[in-house]
Amino acid sequence: MNKPIAGQKYRHFKGMIVTILTIAKDSESLEELVVYEHDGEAWVRPLRMFLSEVDKEKYPDVLQKMRFELIEEA
Repeated sequence: MNKPIAGQKYRHFKGMIVTILTIAKDSESLEELVVYEHDGEAWVRPLRMFLSEVDKEKYPDVLQKMRFELIEEA
């Protein structure tokens, strides 16, 4: 899966829609983080987690394969 780009919209597997603000790096570990907006607040999540598949053991009834799915290009 490609890295998210500022302005793209994604659907979280629980239904919320988020807008990508930027990709950032942790100053200590240099881990890439996705910064996104939802309901007027900025949120951050590790890129590897953002691009991961839904845990089907924890959420067996979820139809969406990926934790976040691209729904609108920037």
